[in-house]
Amino acid sequence: MLDLESLFKLSYGMCIITSNKDGRFNGCIVNTVFQITPEPPMVAVSVNRQCLTHEYITESRVFTVSILSQEAPMIFIGKFGFRSGRDTDKFEQVNYKTGQTGCPIILDNTVGFIEAEVTESIDIETHTLFIARIAACGTLDKDKEPMTYAYYRDIKHGKTPKTAATYIKKESVVKPKEGVTNMKKYKCLMCGYIYDPAAGDPENGVEAGTAFEDLPDGWVCPECGAGKDEFEPVED
Repeated sequence: MLDLESLFKLSYGMCIITSNKDGRFNGCIVNTVFQITPEPPMVAVSVNRQCLTHEYITESRVFTVSILSQEAPMIFIGKFGFRSGRDTDKFEQVNYKTGQTGCPIILDNTVGFIEAEVTESIDIETHTLFIARIAACGTLDKDKEPMTYAYYRDIKHGKTPKTAATYIKKESVVKPKEGVTNMKKYKCLMCGYIYDPAAGDPENGVEAGTAFEDLPDGWVCPECGAGKDEFEPVED
């Protein structure tokens, strides 16, 4: 028996891991940071090899972990979790400071940070486990609670990108509504999800045949949580 849903019972923290390469910054959302020794203080993190941040860490051998607060908005999480640094500047309009390792520490929507220097890396199928010594760490906002993966998933109804270590592939079959052929499809600018009016979004209460313009104001992308203003029409 392999019940992958049971893995959701493990407790994870939602963080942004950042690194630098040739003076350029990049970062991505991870939920696999954990402390492994108290003295010397060391942490480990699993990062998908497809991520640009993986490339930066591999070359620079340093990274910073910015621990997200429960108040972090979905649009902010989507910027780092569902967009690629190859296509966009994730740090545009984001407050940050450069730490002693040369990596950016995110100041928006975070409760604390960890700066680390990689001592060992282990290749594991699709990911690399980076083991690192903590060079610096600190609290940024003691009055806010850190966001766990369970809180992100169950309270904020966030989705998991395919590059995440906790991603579980699910097969879903949505039967398009007959006779609905002239409604325009819309694409999420965050993650690339296509809203097809012929199929609707039944898992979130949107019936097949619902035009994008008629979606409720509070409707968000079922993949990354982006709002309707982050969609654009798909050209025929």
